[in-house]
Amino acid sequence: MYPEPRYLDAGEAALMVEFADEISPQANALVHWLAATLRLQPVPGLGVPVPAYSSLLVQYDPLRLGRDRLRRHLQIILARPDAGTALARPTRLRQIPAAFGGEYGPDLAAVAALKGLDEAELVRQLCEVIFTVYMVGFLPGFPYLGTLPESLAVPRLTEPRLTVPQGSVAIAGRQAGIYPFTSPGGWQLLGRTPYQMFDPHRDPPAYLAPGDGVRFLPVAMAEYEGLAKDQPWC
Repeated sequence: MYPEPRYLDAGEAALMVEFADEISPQANALVHWLAATLRLQPVPGLGVPVPAYSSLLVQYDPLRLGRDRLRRHLQIILARPDAGTALARPTRLRQIPAAFGGEYGPDLAAVAALKGLDEAELVRQLCEVIFTVYMVGFLPGFPYLGTLPESLAVPRLTEPRLTVPQGSVAIAGRQAGIYPFTSPGGWQLLGRTPYQMFDPHRDPPAYLAPGDGVRFLPVAMAEYEGLAKDQPWC
């Protein structure tokens, strides 16, 4: 965490507010608290805030809201006593079933060997972690989950795959993620969930939101298809 937020120009119509230069639960909580506050208490000329891991992009109309005025407005908000409540905001816990290894997790064996574990132990340790959704991006509904313990951290693939199946549970560095659609990707694939991460006809369309807790539940291959037909969207 920086001692004070940093305010960086992002073109002529956006200001970046940075709280840290690393993955930090405290910084991420402040990012989403500030974004929520701006949405609830908008000022003329303010655009949609865009949260990331440790920064918030604040878009604005320079003809209606000048940069200096916007910066002062942000400084006043962040000086409020209730800004500290961002560090303990409540979350909901989403438990997500996944089948690991085999065709669903083609990198599981290699990752286990790299970490000096057998596959079952790697899955056990992964499923003990309660992740936090830091942000949603890359693809609609793709959750960036942190934080993996250092003992499970692995590099990205040296050559990304052109096709990663929908629902793939993957790790890279100290992050985990779930691919909402079939797409290219360079993360290590450990398993797959039948749960649909994004559906434009659902409200809300994304199954996970920033601040959610996530825990993976290992299931047998035979359970996979049945679970796909009975998904809790509430």
